[in-house]
Order: sequence, then C-alpha cells, then structure tokens
Amino acid sequence: MPNNLTIRVGGDTGTTTGVISTGEMLTIALSRSQYDVFTFRTNPAEIKGGQAMYQVRVGNHPVLSQGTNLDILIAYDAVALNTHGKDLKSDGLAIFDTDTFIPDDNYVKQSYGIPMSSIALNEAGSKKAKNVVAMGAAAEMMGLPLENIRTVVREQFKHKPEKVIEANMKALESGWAWALKHNVSTDFHVSPRELKASKLIMSGNEAIAAGAIHAGCRYYAGYPITPASEILEFMERELPRFDGAAIQTEDEIAAVTSCIGASFAGAKAMTATSGPGFSLMMEALGLASMTELPIVIIDCQRGGPSTGLPTKTEQSDLNQAVFGGHGEAPRVVMAPSNVKDCFFGIIKAFNIAEKYQIPVIFLSDQSLSQRTQTFTKPQLSSIEVWNRLQATPGEAYMRFKLTENGVSPVAIPGKHATTYVATGLEHNESGDPNYTPANHFRMMQKRYKKLDYIAKEKGFTRRFGDEHAKVGILAWGSSEGPIEEAIGMANRDGIEVAALTVKMLNPLPDEDIRHFLNSVEHVLIPELNYTGQFNQIIRAKYMIPTIPLNKCAGVPFSPEEIYNKIEEILSKA
Repeated sequence: MPNNLTIRVGGDTGTTTGVISTGEMLTIALSRSQYDVFTFRTNPAEIKGGQAMYQVRVGNHPVLSQGTNLDILIAYDAVALNTHGKDLKSDGLAIFDTDTFIPDDNYVKQSYGIPMSSIALNEAGSKKAKNVVAMGAAAEMMGLPLENIRTVVREQFKHKPEKVIEANMKALESGWAWALKHNVSTDFHVSPRELKASKLIMSGNEAIAAGAIHAGCRYYAGYPITPASEILEFMERELPRFDGAAIQTEDEIAAVTSCIGASFAGAKAMTATSGPGFSLMMEALGLASMTELPIVIIDCQRGGPSTGLPTKTEQSDLNQAVFGGHGEAPRVVMAPSNVKDCFFGIIKAFNIAEKYQIPVIFLSDQSLSQRTQTFTKPQLSSIEVWNRLQATPGEAYMRFKLTENGVSPVAIPGKHATTYVATGLEHNESGDPNYTPANHFRMMQKRYKKLDYIAKEKGFTRRFGDEHAKVGILAWGSSEGPIEEAIGMANRDGIEVAALTVKMLNPLPDEDIRHFLNSVEHVLIPELNYTGQFNQIIRAKYMIPTIPLNKCAGVPFSPEEIYNKIEEILSKA
C-alpha cells in the first residue's frame, strides 16, 4: 500500500454541481480517518461557469505539499479530463461520468466509468447529486469507512430539508456500492495511523481568523475580495460570540481607517484584503505609522497586476508591503508558511503590533489562504498574548514621548483621564503639530528605532535540512513545504541541502540570516513572482551572489522543481 495519495476533482462549475464540495467533503472524511491532508484548489475567475479544480493529498505521515502527479482523477467533463489527465501517474486512475462523455481508451491507461448522472437521478431524484455518487465511489476505492462519509454528507446538507439529506445519502451509498461491486484495485488504500494527539483541520484563512480572535482581536472590518473573503465571513460569524464586532465596509479605505479608529479607542483591530485592495490602503498605512497605532493588515496575495489572476496564487506584493506608500512609514511585514503558521503567526503579528505600536502586514497567498491542512490542536493556555503599553494615571502625559526603544505609553479614550491628538501631521512629544526640521528628524528616528528592536525578536526563522550543506535555500511564505519535501528527495540521493525560511520580511531577522548565509556556498532563493523581489532585497542588503528561481504561473512550486534546481546548481559548481 502507498503511504500517500493525490486525488484531484475537476469540472465546469456552470454545468457540474459540487466540484469544490466533492473535494471538501473528501478532505474532512480523510482527516477524520486519522490521515494528514494537504489541499490545493483553483476556482474560475468567471462569476458563473468555468473550470474549477480541487486537489487533496493524503498520507499517513505529515504531508508537506500539494503533490505533483495524480493517483486518482475525478473528471466531471471531457475538458477536465483533457486538462488534468496528463498529470495522472502511469498507474493512476481516471474516474468519469459515462452519462456525460466517453474518453478515448488510449488517453489514460486506467479509466473507470460510472453512470453518475443516472445513479444520482434514480437514487436521489436529481442529477445534481452526481458529485456525492462520485465521492462514495472514490471513498470505497480508498478504503474509507462508509460511516465517516455518511457523517460528513449529513453535515454538508444539515441546513437542507431531511428529504434532501436522505436523497444524498442514497446517492452516496449507491456510488459506494457501484465501486464495491465492480471490484476496483485496492492499490489506492492508504493505511491510517494511530494519532498521539488531537488534530485540527482548517484552511489558512480560518486559521488566521481563529488565531486573531485568540490574540484578542475584537474589531474586524473588511470588504469582500478573492481570496480573503472567507476571513470576513468567519469574523462576521464568530467574532460577536467573543464580544467583538465585524463589519463589511463600503471599500478597503473605509475598512483600514475604521481599524485605525478602533485601535485609537483601545481595541485590537484587523482587516484583510488582496493586492488591489491593499493598494488602496497605502495612505492609511502611513497614518497608522504616524499615529503609532497598532493594526494588523492581512494581504492574501493573488496574481497581478490589476485584477490579474484573482483565483490564482502569487508572491508578488512583497515590494508593496515593504516599500509601499508616500514618505517613509515604518511597518512590520510577516509571512506564514503553512496553515499551522497562519494560526500561530497571526498571534505573533498582533503581539508585535501591540508591543511596538506599529502596523503589521501579514502576507498570505491564495494557495495558503484556501489550502486545508491538518495540524496538532494547540494548547491555548500556553500561547503568550501581549498588550500595548498604557499610560500610568497621575503622570504628566506625553503620547509620543521619546524612549529608548521608541515605544511610548498610550492613553485610551474613556479609560484614562488624559487625552491626546492623534494626527497625521508631524507632531512633537505631546502630539501637537510641529514642523521644525529638528523635531521631524527626532520623530522619524523614534518611529524607526522600533525596527531595530523588532529585528532582534526571536522565533521568526526556521532552519531545517543538513547542518553542513553546500546548497542553502533561503525562502519565505508558502513555498516552505515543497522546499522541505525537495530536501528529503535530495537526502535520499545523498545530496546535503539546508534551508532557512524567513517569517519576518521587514525588518529582517539579520542575525539568523547572516549565520545561514555564512554556512553555505550557494544560495538559492525560490519565489512565486516574476522579478525575484525577496532576492533583490537580500542581494541589496547582504551584497552576496544568489541564485533566483522565479515562478510566475499562478500555481505553487512542486518539490520536483526545487529539487531539479538543486541538481542544476551542483552540476555547475
């Protein structure tokens, strides 16, 4: 039996019901059957119709990437088979609806036709249930317990009338029975493992939202935009349960400025958007920096420029996050690497924002935001949460008092007797507008001094791989998983490789990066953008030769792409 499988579902959302829901239900059922899962999806950019794809990789060990070649493909139409069939392994299996199309026998080595539409119509009374038929068949082929699938289907349709639930149960069981009767190979069974700890299954966006609530976020404002909208939906649903407020604003400018106002009033505040919306927030980002008010901005990056590739992934907003805006406005930029990192990383983002009274930008991306992964359930009581330094009653108060680390006590309106003016104009220590050259320099120095201290905070890099390696991979964001898997492939071939993923991109954790750069001979920097933005930052700061690996295709790196580049570097060394 294999120790992992990669399953993909594809079809047109305009003519096929449930491409994404098929994958989502399979993912939940697999995770509840003690497997680790890692998903990847792409939705069509069209409002109605267009090809969608959902991929789930399942294993009895930690799964680090979405996988490359497919073991099972569920194709709801001929276009999906033609598009994704080339990614099937030589012994892979294509499952298709014989009521919709019949593929060329020579197209794939193994094809398995099921009259999905007929079974759905006869058993459930509607062809729309064909996705549940397909899921039942696939579940049987993978050896999933039928009861697990029943539970997931019941949950999926819990808001529907009982007759709809029962109809889908019949569709599920009929698909299961069809696969069982026709005796498909058991080569697609993956042995589950005994879990030693409880696991959660969440998407990156869900983990960000849940982590923010634990960090103390009590105000959220946002405007819908792919792929960040799920954060808004989560916060609207869950934040009121924690005495918080979530609102949908008229645009991204209103969202970020209302967060600044909420922070001024003492609340921990967050907004989320994607590249186009983030561009609209640039002026307000400067206001948060000038008023030294902590806010957290999530940028779920997608392909650009302009509306670009709204449903595809990219890491191309780094320059905007680090350098964007008029004037010089210090900010912190962080980037998570996986779903677990989304949860713990957003807590760190709030902690840094509060401790240093500074805006923090959190760079996710479409792949990570909408990816689903399993991770060990965190012990919430052990997670440290920081709060801002507040004014002490009775002291002569200066909101922007010059201090050693640049952080000044903040007075909360209604809580502290004293008040201050939070203005976008340059100001003196008391907050009064002041435009003298000497004062402007002092205040710029105060605001930027914080970055020197933030750069020394620990826990913003992760080093893995071989201790004594010639090739070192320096990376950021969601590429960590494919890199780690590529290093495993290299190790099996006797190649030693090390990697350092950087979780804070501004300011850079300088000590860790310098130590890593000095420990390797060749530095590879893979990025999901065209110009190598992180590579340019590293070369400018450290003045070293690096080897870029830029991918700009709307999809994540595969482990093989990283591994092939490692081999190429060593062949030229």
